[in-house]
Amino acid sequence: MKTILPFLLLFLCSLTYAQTTVTGSVTDDNGQPIPGANVIIVGTTVGIVTDFDGNFTLTYNENPPFTIQASSVGFESATAEITKYKQNVSLILKEGNALDEVVISASRTPERIFESPVTVERFGLKEIKNTASSEFYDGLENLKGVDINTNSLTFKSINTRGFATFANTRFMQRVDGMDNAAPALNFPLGNLLGMVETDVQSVELLPGAASALYGANAFNGILFMTSKNPFDHAGISAYFKMGITSQEAAGDNEYKDYGIRVAHKFSNKFAAKVNFSYLQGTDWVANDTRGKDRNTTFIKNNSTRENDPDYDGVNVYGDLATTNLRNVKENPDFLSRLPNPALANLIPEVNVSRTGYHEADLTDYDAKSIKTDWGLYYRPWENDFEIQYVGKIGSGSTIYQGSNRYSIKNFFLQQHKLEIKNDNFFIRGYVTADNAGDSYDMVFTGVNVNRKWKSDEDWFGEYAGAFLQATLAGLNGDQAHAAARQAADTGRLEPGTPEFQQAFNAVTNDPDILTGSQLKDESKIYHSDANYNFSHLIDWAEIQVGGSYRKYVLNSFGSIYTDRNEEIPYSEVGLYTQIQKKFLEDDRLKLTASLRYDKSELFDAFFSPRLSVGYNLGENNNHNLRASFQTGFRNPDTQALYIGFNVGPITLIGSAFDNPERFTRTVSGTEISPTGQAILGTNSYTYNATGAYDNSFTRSSVTAFAASQNPTDLEVANPGLVKPEQVSSFEVGYRGKIDKISLDFSAYYNQYKDFITTVDVINPYYGDVQLSQTFPVNGTPTPLSVIALANEDFQAYRAYTNTSEDVSSYGASLGVSTKIFGDFDLGANYTYAKLDFDRQANSDFQTNFNTPEHKFKATFGNNDLFENFGFNVAWRWSDNYVWEASFLTADVPAYHVLDAQINLRVPSLKSSFKVGATNLLGDEYFTAAGTGYIGSQYYVSWIINNL
Repeated sequence: MKTILPFLLLFLCSLTYAQTTVTGSVTDDNGQPIPGANVIIVGTTVGIVTDFDGNFTLTYNENPPFTIQASSVGFESATAEITKYKQNVSLILKEGNALDEVVISASRTPERIFESPVTVERFGLKEIKNTASSEFYDGLENLKGVDINTNSLTFKSINTRGFATFANTRFMQRVDGMDNAAPALNFPLGNLLGMVETDVQSVELLPGAASALYGANAFNGILFMTSKNPFDHAGISAYFKMGITSQEAAGDNEYKDYGIRVAHKFSNKFAAKVNFSYLQGTDWVANDTRGKDRNTTFIKNNSTRENDPDYDGVNVYGDLATTNLRNVKENPDFLSRLPNPALANLIPEVNVSRTGYHEADLTDYDAKSIKTDWGLYYRPWENDFEIQYVGKIGSGSTIYQGSNRYSIKNFFLQQHKLEIKNDNFFIRGYVTADNAGDSYDMVFTGVNVNRKWKSDEDWFGEYAGAFLQATLAGLNGDQAHAAARQAADTGRLEPGTPEFQQAFNAVTNDPDILTGSQLKDESKIYHSDANYNFSHLIDWAEIQVGGSYRKYVLNSFGSIYTDRNEEIPYSEVGLYTQIQKKFLEDDRLKLTASLRYDKSELFDAFFSPRLSVGYNLGENNNHNLRASFQTGFRNPDTQALYIGFNVGPITLIGSAFDNPERFTRTVSGTEISPTGQAILGTNSYTYNATGAYDNSFTRSSVTAFAASQNPTDLEVANPGLVKPEQVSSFEVGYRGKIDKISLDFSAYYNQYKDFITTVDVINPYYGDVQLSQTFPVNGTPTPLSVIALANEDFQAYRAYTNTSEDVSSYGASLGVSTKIFGDFDLGANYTYAKLDFDRQANSDFQTNFNTPEHKFKATFGNNDLFENFGFNVAWRWSDNYVWEASFLTADVPAYHVLDAQINLRVPSLKSSFKVGATNLLGDEYFTAAGTGYIGSQYYVSWIINNL
C-alpha cells in the first residue's frame, strides 16, 4: 500500500494539472480590441469567442504544449504556443484584405474569395457593423452587381443580373441552409423570415447561375445568410433602433426596430439560442395618379380623372370597372325609362369607368415585421458532429406589388429544420408553411366596395341618364361627363365613415373575387437535402456528392391557384456531384467540374454541368484569373404552373398540363346555335381556360383590329404550355492585389433557351381563331370569332409560356478597394448590364429585365477615426431604365442616394451607438413603377454586447 499510494497521488496530481487555463486578449495592429474573434485549440473544435473588450479565458483538458489560433473576419489569423498550465497571451491580428476572406457558397467547401471559381460577394460582420443602411439587409445594395427593388419599407427584393420583378423566382435566398421562399409565392419575401441582425454571422451572394450545385431556383443568383452557432457565440446581445421615416406624401413618422439574442453553451455537448425582433413604421405611400392604358401595362398619355371618362389611375382602385355607354343605351330597362327611346342615340359610344378610391383610402400603411427563431444544438461526442433543431416564425404587414397591389396584413410564415452534420457531410430536412392572414387585393377592394354601395348596372345606368339630361340642357361633352359622374356618385361611400368601413370589412373578409378581395393561403413546402465531401478520405482531389427532394402542397382555397376543390401537390428531385483538383507548383491551377440531374414529376429530366478554371499568377500568387462555363435551368414556378387568378381586365392562368381545364367560371355572352347558324340570344354558361392555349388571338392584334376593323390584322396566339427554362452562362474574371489596392473584375454572357414569360391573349367565347367558322351578317359570311370580339364576348388571359425568340444578356462589373490617408477605407464598384432582345418585334412578351444599364457605388469610412469612434458614407447612382411588369410598365428615372452614419463604441458599457441617415440628401426616388417614392430615414441605434 505504501508503494501504491505515491503513484496514486502522482496520478491525481496529473489529472489536476491536465486542465490548462489560457487567458489573453486579441487586438488589431492599432491596439484596438477585436470583440467576437474566434480563439481555438489548433486541431480540435475546442474554442471560445472574445468578449466586447477582446479578452478571453480558455480551458482545455490536456497538458501543454499545444497551439491556439485567433481569427476574425477581415483579419489575418495569428497563433501562439502554449507551454504552461496557466498562461497569458496577447494575439495581434493584422488587418487582411477582402479577397482573403473565406466563403463556402461558391463550391460548397471553404475557400478564399481570391480563389473562388465564380463571382461571389461577401457581407461579413465588419460590413454589417459599418453599414450606413438602417438594417443589414439593406446594406447588401452596396455590393457590386446587386439591385434591391424596394416594394415597401419591410419588403425588399434582391435582383442580380436582371430578369426580375418583386416576384423574383429566378433568385434563391437561404438562411442556415433553408430556402426562404414563401410556398404560395415561390420567391423570398426579403428579410421577413430572414435573420435577426445580432445573430448574423455572414452573408454570401452568388450573382450568377448556380443550378449545378443548388438546384432549379438558383438561376440568376443565390443569397446565403448564416447565423451564429451558440457553441461559438454564447451570451446575450441586443439592439434598439428608433427614428423617423420622412416622405413628402406621408410626412414624418416614427420608426422603431429592436431585437435580442440569447445563447448559452450548457456544456461541450449541448447549446441553445433564441432570437426575437420587432420592427414597426409607416410604409412609403404610393400616390401615382397617372392613368394607365387598359390594353397594355403602359401609362396612357395625359389621362386624368378630369379629362378621361375611362380613367384607370395607377394607384387609384375601383375605376377598374368600366363599360361602353352603348351597352347602357341598348338595355331595355334603361330605354323603358326614357320618354322617347330615340333620345338614347344622344349617348355616345364611349368607355366610362367608375370612380375609384386612392390607395391611401384602402390601407393604413402600417409596416410591421416580427421575427423569432430558436435552436437546440447537440454534440454527442464533443467534436464537430452536431445535431440541430431550428424553428423560425415570421409575421408582418407590408405592401406587395404583383399583377395588382396587395395589402399584406398579418402574413405568417414558419419553418422547422432538423439537421445532422459535421465538417464532411450534412443531412437536413425542413418544412415551410405560410398563412396569408388578413391580406387582401387593394384593386378589387376598391371595385367591390363600390359595388357594395351600388351595382355597376345601376351606376352606369344613372351615369347614362344624367349624361343625357346634361346634353339636352346644352352642356358640351366634357361638362356632360362631369355632371353625369357627379350624379351617379351622389351618396357614394366616403372613407372614414362607418358605412365605408362596414363595406370595407365585408369585402376584405370575402375571398370571392366577384364580391370580395381577401387572399387565402395555407400552402407548404417539404424539403430535404444532403451532401458528402470525400476530401478526408481521398487525397488526390476533393469530391462531393449530394441531392435534394422537394414537395409542394398548394392550398389557396381557389383564391390564387386552381385549388378550390382540393390541394395541389407536386414534387421534384435532384442529384449532383462535384470534383475539384489543384495542379502545378504551389497549387496555382484549380479545376472544378460539377454536374447536376433534376427531375420534376411534371417535366422531363435536365442535366446542368458547370466547369471552371482558376490560375494564380505572380511571385506571391497575388493575381488570379478565372473562367467558367455554367448551365442553369429552372422549373416553372408555382404561379406559372397553377395560378388561376382574375385581376380584373385580365386573368392570370398557369399552364401545367391539367391547369387550364381546372379554371372554370360562369360567363354571360351571346349564345350561338350548335350549328353556328343562328344567334339564340344571351345566356350564361360555364367556361374553362383551355381556350387561352388552343383558341386565342394575341392581344396586340386585337387592339390593332379594334382600330382598323380589318380581320386580317388578327394574329393567332395559341401559346404552348410552359416548360423549364435553361441558361448557358460564360464568365471570365480577375482578382488581384496591387500594393494596397484590391481589384475584382468579372464579365459574363448569358444565353437563354425556352425563356419563361407571359403573353397576353384574347380567347373568344365562340368561333375559332382560324376564322373558319362564319355567320351571315347582312348576307355576308362573318367569322364567329370576329362577332365575339365585336360583342365583347371574350376573355383576356395572361398566359405563362416560353418564347422561342433569342433572349440574351451580358454585363461586367469592377470592384476596387483600398486604404487612403492611412486608415481610411475606400471602396467603389461599377456594374454594366444589357439585355439583348428585340422588344419591338415581340411586344406581346415581357422579359422583366428591370435593371439599369449602368450603376456606380462608393463607400468611404474609418472605423477608428479616433479612439472608439468611426464613420461610414455610402453613395450609389443608378441609370434610368424601364420597369416592365404585369401591374405597370413605365420609366424609372436615374437617381442617386447618399447614406451616412457615425458610431461610438463604449467598452465600459459593452455597447456601440450609431446615428445614421438613409437618403440623406432627401431626393425622393423609386426603383419600380407603381410603388411609393422612397423618402429618407433617420435613426439612432444602441447595440449591446454584439460579438
